[in-house]
Amino acid sequence: MKRDLVGRKVIVTGAARGIGEKVARLAAAQGARVALIGLEPARLRALAEELGPSAHWCEADVRDSTALQFAIDECAGVMNGVDMLVANAGVAAYGTVRHADEASFERVVDINLNGVFRTLKHATPHLQRSRGHVLIVASAISFTTIGGLASYGASKAGVESLALAYRAEVAHLGITVGLVHPSWIDTDLVRGADVDIPSFQDMRKRLPYPGNVTTSVDRAASAIVDGLAYRRSRVYVPRAVVVANWAKALLNSPLVWPWTRRFSAATIPSLETEVAALGRNDQRVPELPQPTENNRSPARI
Repeated sequence: MKRDLVGRKVIVTGAARGIGEKVARLAAAQGARVALIGLEPARLRALAEELGPSAHWCEADVRDSTALQFAIDECAGVMNGVDMLVANAGVAAYGTVRHADEASFERVVDINLNGVFRTLKHATPHLQRSRGHVLIVASAISFTTIGGLASYGASKAGVESLALAYRAEVAHLGITVGLVHPSWIDTDLVRGADVDIPSFQDMRKRLPYPGNVTTSVDRAASAIVDGLAYRRSRVYVPRAVVVANWAKALLNSPLVWPWTRRFSAATIPSLETEVAALGRNDQRVPELPQPTENNRSPARI
């Protein structure tokens, strides 16, 4: 019989839009109490009001440990506990290592990797009391990265290692831990990237399946909510991403390197040119204040 989330108390980070927003909606529709954490208070407030009395929201930056701990503790207090956590907050930045702005690179790693560490650290006492479940949103790029997304790839590979270490550390506390590995998701971010950097879209089309397909936000969120209900250890979106996990050694082997080299030679120069042309034409990135150079977020992968 299919499980549901009736009565479960769920915290979602990065909940103002995109995957996080849709996860919160679906979880609430299944009867969960949801707590929304993010950096867009107007959107968070509107979403909580729409979801009704079962929802609560807090503004917090995953880079600010004190604010994040306060938000998690407040959400736990309002809901009288935490049964489940979706660590979803994250960003990406375009650009190769040789051209990347240092502050932009460090910011991606601080949010995507250190932010997950802070989230897990402060949520653990509450999850221990409920013997709860965590889903950490990593990426298909956790298994093998793509040139031009070095900061994102490094952060998401680190997230996978962090999650696996955390899983071992809290198993005796009754906490279970799962990883989510989405490929390209059809958010406003990936659509904006296609407009800003045409070669980015071309790069995605050149990738082998499933790297050349884009999945709907609804489908991604549905897989995550099912992962919560069944306390899954891995969630792949689309499911074919599992092949990348199984083939991780092959994808990073000398056997595949000739293809990787040809692919990079065909895509990286134009991507570098287009990113450089963006200059400091900054735009606000959802869930984050004060974006830096070349820090527009293309997608989750």
